Amino acid sequence: MEISEFRDIKKSQKPGDFAAQEVTSGIPIPAVQRVRLFSSSDWEEFVEEWAHSLKNTYSKIQRYAGSGDKGCDVVGFINDTGFKGIWDNYQCKHYDHSLSPSDVWLEIGKIIYYSYIGEYKSPRKYYFAAPMDIGLKLKKLLQDPSSIKSCLIENWTNHCQDKITSTCQIFLDEALLAHIESFDFSTFSSLSVVDLINGHSKTQFYATRFGGGLAQRPPAASPPLEIHDTESRYIKQLMEAYSDHLQETINQVASIISRPDIGKHFSRARENFYHAESLRNFARDTVPEGTFEALQDEVYHGVIDICESFHADGFIRAKATVSKAGDLSLTSNALCTKIKIQDKHGICHQLSNDDRLAWVRKKNG
Repeated sequence: MEISEFRDIKKSQKPGDFAAQEVTSGIPIPAVQRVRLFSSSDWEEFVEEWAHSLKNTYSKIQRYAGSGDKGCDVVGFINDTGFKGIWDNYQCKHYDHSLSPSDVWLEIGKIIYYSYIGEYKSPRKYYFAAPMDIGLKLKKLLQDPSSIKSCLIENWTNHCQDKITSTCQIFLDEALLAHIESFDFSTFSSLSVVDLINGHSKTQFYATRFGGGLAQRPPAASPPLEIHDTESRYIKQLMEAYSDHLQETINQVASIISRPDIGKHFSRARENFYHAESLRNFARDTVPEGTFEALQDEVYHGVIDICESFHADGFIRAKATVSKAGDLSLTSNALCTKIKIQDKHGICHQLSNDDRLAWVRKKNG
């Protein structure tokens, strides 16, 4: 046997330049490659998550599933008139190959047929998307509306006639053919996997599905001068705590601000409350629903024993509880890299606002 050439095995292309995350989790898989590895159920979940990125575009988003979907998948309605008004359809089915023309004739046929019989008005736009993307032949076809029409007519018998509905055959008769001739085939186009990922990156699901960390957190808003109804309960609890500590009735915000013994504490409490509110808003846009509530629960369980312990008065109890929250190591929550000590303190006031923490013990009898 003749051997042409041997070479030494190469060393790493970037010796000593691996990040800590790569050592613990391996080199990250690019999002596009990850999508192409999705199972059918993973793809369905991804599409559901991605659909949240359309909420600012449409008045209502719906997902249709099952054999009776009539060609609809993810549907965006422009207004409350639904299918009678302007609507767009996103056909996002799972295939193990790039989409070809033969994969879409039935879906196009359904839109043609059901708009023809008046089940709905023709969609304004119809997008095809798939985990392995759109094949070159289909991509070229979608750029030529007249070819879509002629090719659909050619493929109607084999791909549409017996498959649009199980109850009857849909023959391409004169009336249906006239509907096809009048249909605007520029309606049909496609979205790439990159397009879907870009949309998905604007949802609260992106970081937990693809990693890469959370977005930059905006600065927290300062408390407004006027007390809002949404903060009335924790402020009332603070007034009770101040009254308990000073042995006098404190029931006006104006009388708190001017006092050196409680005024600065009150201002910090409001600042911390709004800091935690800003984290709540950040969580709403960047992590799955319930993540911030789980963080609140973790803080609650971290401080409740301190809160329920004996303290000389309510003010001392409030300060001890809030101080304990600042010492908590909250590393298990998805928001852990964005939490500041002001948030931990502010969450205590959120819990007080919800009556989960109380600063003054009610006397029996």
